[in-house]
Amino acid sequence: MEKFTTLTGVAAPLPIINIDTDMIIPKQYLKTIKRTGLGTALFSEMRYNEDGSENPDFVLNKPGYRQAKIIVAGDNFGCGSSREHAPWALLDFGIRCVISTSFADIFYNNCFKNGILPIVVTPDQLKLLIDDAERGSNATLTVDLESQTISGPDGGTIHFDIDPARKHILLEGLDDIASTLKQDASIGGFESKMAAERPWL
Repeated sequence: MEKFTTLTGVAAPLPIINIDTDMIIPKQYLKTIKRTGLGTALFSEMRYNEDGSENPDFVLNKPGYRQAKIIVAGDNFGCGSSREHAPWALLDFGIRCVISTSFADIFYNNCFKNGILPIVVTPDQLKLLIDDAERGSNATLTVDLESQTISGPDGGTIHFDIDPARKHILLEGLDDIASTLKQDASIGGFESKMAAERPWL
């Protein structure tokens, strides 16, 4: 998993509350177990018209936001079903950070497992970030995970909180398997001790 240290990129404003995982990646795209190729299906029901053409009014289809790396979204982002395809689609499109006032628990956890940083801010902070994000190609934010700050295009800075263990996972680029392997020596020592003390197990 790619490490997350500092991210500078265009932030796309998506001030919609209750964006669920079916909106992020509709159910017809869940047949694959590959983590790649889902970026084109991200927000497909909003991005595309019925004939398959792009909806020019959707934010990620606008010229200034086609290369967005950050989404600034409304409350309760990622609610609905627990599909891990949602963070896969975001990541495949190029989104490494989502900022909102709250996230659904399962989606929030899945983000950390896939190298995406979900940031919780206050409603007032979100309003400022939405204003920044509405500047089109000038809507560049810098997210510094080490210092836990978001810097806007005018130099203003917002501090955010994050669980230290989850922060470490992203800074080191550790998925579940890599996190377990880092404990290999401890696990081996425990197994040897148990084999000596309880050989019947």
